[in-house]
Amino acid sequence: MKLPELVIGDLKIDIPIIQGGMGVRVSTASLASAVSNEGALGVIASVGLGEESKEDMTYEERSKIAFREMIRETKRLTNRKFGVNIMYALTNYDDLVNIAVEEEVGAIITGAGLPLHLPALVKNSMPKLIPIVSSARAAEIILRTWFKRYQKLPDAFIVEGPLAGGHLGFSYSEAMGIEQIFLEDIVGEVVNLVKEYKRSQNKEIPVIAAGGIFTGADIAQMLKLGASGVQMATRFVCTSECDVSEKYKEAYLKCKQEDIVVILSPAGMPARVIKNEFVERIQAGEKMKFECPFKCLKSCDPYSANYCIAQALVNAYRGNLDEGFAMCGANAYRLKEIVSVKELIYELIEQSIKEFYKIKNSISK
Repeated sequence: MKLPELVIGDLKIDIPIIQGGMGVRVSTASLASAVSNEGALGVIASVGLGEESKEDMTYEERSKIAFREMIRETKRLTNRKFGVNIMYALTNYDDLVNIAVEEEVGAIITGAGLPLHLPALVKNSMPKLIPIVSSARAAEIILRTWFKRYQKLPDAFIVEGPLAGGHLGFSYSEAMGIEQIFLEDIVGEVVNLVKEYKRSQNKEIPVIAAGGIFTGADIAQMLKLGASGVQMATRFVCTSECDVSEKYKEAYLKCKQEDIVVILSPAGMPARVIKNEFVERIQAGEKMKFECPFKCLKSCDPYSANYCIAQALVNAYRGNLDEGFAMCGANAYRLKEIVSVKELIYELIEQSIKEFYKIKNSISK
């Protein structure tokens, strides 16, 4: 017995798991290649890669060089396809997309905004174009706009619920759970929406569920609801192949459920993080001294922001959690040990196969 493949046009992924792209060097070549080598889809994140460069260059130049180098390093470590995550909120979004196209990556995954002009930048069938959406309404806007302007449709959708980590496409109250929104409901709505386009345009658009998925049983449940696969990020932070500092991983392993909080990012979106003294200072409204060397986010106003999120995340990656924080999903407190990517994927597949066929058999009866 095995799980169904995740098929995105002519891109076939043996195991229906996408490792979520985590910015500022959380998901780099080491992690993404290890995931792809196990038959899932590894993803590198483009944001924050150039900040380790000592060269005297602009943010844009550093970003482009570092992103291309990271893609090529991933290719050296795996002969399988992998994806890249490029936040739409980035000021140099178009430049990074062009590099991904030139380097012939397997997929471009884009969240933090609606990438309505993305098809204008990608003329080929590869890379696959996969927007991240948090509602059926957002998915419909992308479908209608892409088809009207470019006679093109997304190759897949990642549907992200409010339990996800990092920047969230929900209001603060929705992300906090004050207003109840469930991933299962959004997945069902988007699955029904893409069925209409399959009928009218003969285009298969897989739906990939994300946000709060932690176990193999969660994967099986999403497949039962009509998703073609899942995206998981938090589970992959506490793997030996993830490049973040040991202190970053310790923040995950030591945190309790009440330590996971939602803050308002200078990007203008809620963000889920692990609480520490730095986060408490932000929540208290303290304004940190900083210069803006990046100008990386379209929606960030460095004059009104009380801290630089790019610098905070660079600090966290390096292990300096006195001046930064770790982003995480709502289930990060459930992580208890560091494992290899191979061990993690084996565990998830074993659990999900057992649950998937149990569900399937119960439905057939």
